[in-house]
Amino acid sequence: QVQLVESGGGLVQAGGSLRLSCAASGRTFSMYSMGWFRQAAGKEREFVGDIRWSTGRTYLSDSVKGRFTISRDNAKNTGYLQMNSLKPEDTAVYYCSTRRQSGTYNSWGQGTQVTVSS
Repeated sequence: QVQLVESGGGLVQAGGSLRLSCAASGRTFSMYSMGWFRQAAGKEREFVGDIRWSTGRTYLSDSVKGRFTISRDNAKNTGYLQMNSLKPEDTAVYYCSTRRQSGTYNSWGQGTQVTVSS
């Protein structure tokens, strides 16, 4: 199992930036990709994007494309979600998660609150 610890959330004004970190430990050799999700109050969890751990290839959902980027530091077993041009509708609890190549996302961080004020 992979353990994930997130950090970097907070309160920011619209148009501002935040960077979330997700530090992985445990069976990190099994990580195929790291995904980022968010869940706003009263809404279902939304997939934000992911990064293929070995190649660094990323995918971002249309709602954040052009504003968010995903990266990783293999040496630190840490993934990052850089969020720029934040909007109030980006307000949510953000989660990182990992999966094996043949599996679903099943290791989850504790979540970190991001609040964007208008």
